[in-house]
Amino acid sequence: MSVQVEKLEKNMAKLTIEVAAEDFVKAVEAAYQRNKNSISVPGFRKGKVPRTMIEKMYGKGIFYEEAANALISKEYEKAYEEEIVSSPEVDIMTMEEGSPFVFTATVALMPEVKLGKYKGVEIDKVDTEVTEDEVMEAINKERENGARIQSVEGRAVQDKDIAVIDFEGFVDGVAFEGGKGESYELTIGSHSFIDTFEDQLIGKNIGDEVEVNVTFPEDYHQADLAGKPAMFKVKINDIKEKILADLDDEFASEVSEFDTLDEYKADVKKGLEEKKANAAKDTKQMAVIDAIIEASEMDIPDAYIKTVQKQMVNEFAQRVQMQGISYDQYLKLMGATPEMMEEQVKPQALKRIQSRLVLEAIAAAENIEVTDDDFEAEITKLAEAYNMGADKAKEMVGEEGKKEIMDDLAVTKAADFVVENAVEK
Repeated sequence: MSVQVEKLEKNMAKLTIEVAAEDFVKAVEAAYQRNKNSISVPGFRKGKVPRTMIEKMYGKGIFYEEAANALISKEYEKAYEEEIVSSPEVDIMTMEEGSPFVFTATVALMPEVKLGKYKGVEIDKVDTEVTEDEVMEAINKERENGARIQSVEGRAVQDKDIAVIDFEGFVDGVAFEGGKGESYELTIGSHSFIDTFEDQLIGKNIGDEVEVNVTFPEDYHQADLAGKPAMFKVKINDIKEKILADLDDEFASEVSEFDTLDEYKADVKKGLEEKKANAAKDTKQMAVIDAIIEASEMDIPDAYIKTVQKQMVNEFAQRVQMQGISYDQYLKLMGATPEMMEEQVKPQALKRIQSRLVLEAIAAAENIEVTDDDFEAEITKLAEAYNMGADKAKEMVGEEGKKEIMDDLAVTKAADFVVENAVEK
């Protein structure tokens, strides 16, 4: 194999790769061997049809495309020493038996980074104080979760009540699809229904039939309803209220390991402080990295961004599938296309690349090291997450996976380094 390299603008390269004629002949024969069992020719049993007969019936180049794809996949990545960060855009120049197989692969190369200031970066101070109101809000959520629900008598609907309703919606006097429900439990003040729907039920009694007038938002997901006024016929079947537990020692002992309300409140506050501290660290990290990116120089190829866009969409598709819905079904429900999804994540893809590049550059500039102990700790976490032994986790990761983990740990250490060296103002 021989390679000619033409450096292009914006960290792109065009590789012209020439594979020896005999290697192309071998690739064509390998393609024939892989496919012969699936090709039918009258008078021959499957798998016994001579290659010459197949080529006579279907054309000399029937196996060329598969042979070419196999050679391209095998040869292009080892044809160039610099790190390639995109799939190749391939053009076949010469493809015939008896001649070298020649193709070009246009690829994106890993951009170089000219770091700006990364130590002593100024960022806004992040407030991590936990107030008494925040503690009580968290405790009251716990009370809400454990509340008893009971029907009320002798009074009208109030805020926070659960109104059990039948309803049917009309636009221009015509009932619309999806606008009807029976025995629906609507929490007043939850804003789960559009506009002032819930407010118009306050003061109404069991058995009342109410006309509720609202207007759909301009950005409503059903285009045929967006921005239109609607009237709902509503009947109130029942009114329920939540009965919250008293805020006392008994409540504390039921929802926690503590015997007193004061101990429980102190523990809730501690948890909120830890949560705020972690959120503050993330906020600081994003602010510092954004400032470093702004101060640094890097020329990122569009093909690199496109590659990461596809990766991010694939990651999202896997998460969707884990929730029991196929990615195609999700796209149909959202009225989206794969191209729309890729375009949607483009800003995040660019930020992911920029962040990784500057942190890798900082790790190199500061000689940040990842030790075997760091790797072992990460393997332990992985093993626990997948409920397997550490040796099995190492085997699953392999040498290539180990390098990726070590690289990721170096980036994490670089992120911690820039946060520790930032200046809050």
